[in-house]
Amino acid sequence: MQHNLMLENRQSLKVTAVVDVESFDEEKIMLITEEDGLIIEGEDLHIQKLSVDDGELSITGEILSITYTDKLSGKKNSGGFFTKMFK
Repeated sequence: MQHNLMLENRQSLKVTAVVDVESFDEEKIMLITEEDGLIIEGEDLHIQKLSVDDGELSITGEILSITYTDKLSGKKNSGGFFTKMFK
């Protein structure tokens, strides 16, 4: 799956190739894409849509930074927040 980011006016972000969401709150969302970890920081952040099957994530709020990292958990299929929640 191809990984893309589409940021609109720093208020709406769409991310593709999302494998899992590690953690989230109104100031930080940590997720895993097929290749890397991704940290989105901002204010009043909300996940509007998450489809792990399609690998799509939509976020609204004031987006202040987007940072790529190594895989956040160190394991691709470690079982992030949503994986654990729906077991």
